Amino acid sequence: MIHPTAIVEPGARLAANVSVGAYSLIGPRVELGEGTWIGPHVVVEGRTRIGRNNRIWQFASIGAAPQDKKYAGQDTGLEIGDGNTIREFVTINRGTAEDAGVTRVGDDNWIMAYVHFAHDCQIGSHTIFANYSGVAGHCRVGDWAILGAATIAHQFVRVGAHSFTGMATLLDRDLPPYVGAAGNRAQPYGINTVGLRRRGLPQASIDALKRAYKTIYRSGLGQDEILRELESQAKDCAEVRPLIDFLATSKRGIVR
Repeated sequence: MIHPTAIVEPGARLAANVSVGAYSLIGPRVELGEGTWIGPHVVVEGRTRIGRNNRIWQFASIGAAPQDKKYAGQDTGLEIGDGNTIREFVTINRGTAEDAGVTRVGDDNWIMAYVHFAHDCQIGSHTIFANYSGVAGHCRVGDWAILGAATIAHQFVRVGAHSFTGMATLLDRDLPPYVGAAGNRAQPYGINTVGLRRRGLPQASIDALKRAYKTIYRSGLGQDEILRELESQAKDCAEVRPLIDFLATSKRGIVR
């Protein structure tokens, strides 16, 4: 299932039923899991491990050296899980020695054309990155997050699980779990109600998260008071707990 014009360098490890398209290049330290499909004109290089049943479309660049002027050829890597769709012209760089040394992407992510994941990013599972969106170095993106087209995240920004951004959003601060945001610079506009309903969250939990949102953004309370109030709310709704943990550990501050 390797096209005659593809180059699979000695040392590369390809599992059963891997397909490599025309003119693609697979580097010597690459591992491809069972059932993964590599389209034509794809480059996969570096110390890169890709799991099962991924689909990587033409002209994607996977595992290239980080776009960081401090990078001096250190042995860093990229790990991608199972069942991801990676469309045309996506670029995913491996990590740097200044961080964990590994860029990671989870499972079942839908990554549309021209998306960029910079060095050391940690991307969860079940996310959607619409066309032209991108995250700078050291960003963290939680499970089920959706980034609208042309959304850009500044380096070290965290994007919480189940959050949502509108088109052309600039994230220069952390976006809490469940929260929707839009604009340049990003401003919050409520809970991602539609997404939570699609994932089967009970209405009572959604209502509790709306109350937590009002506590964070409309109560006028200080940070310590907000955390105390959310602790009280978390006793009745476990889904509030991720908000508490996120706020308590935010270093950049949250979008407001």
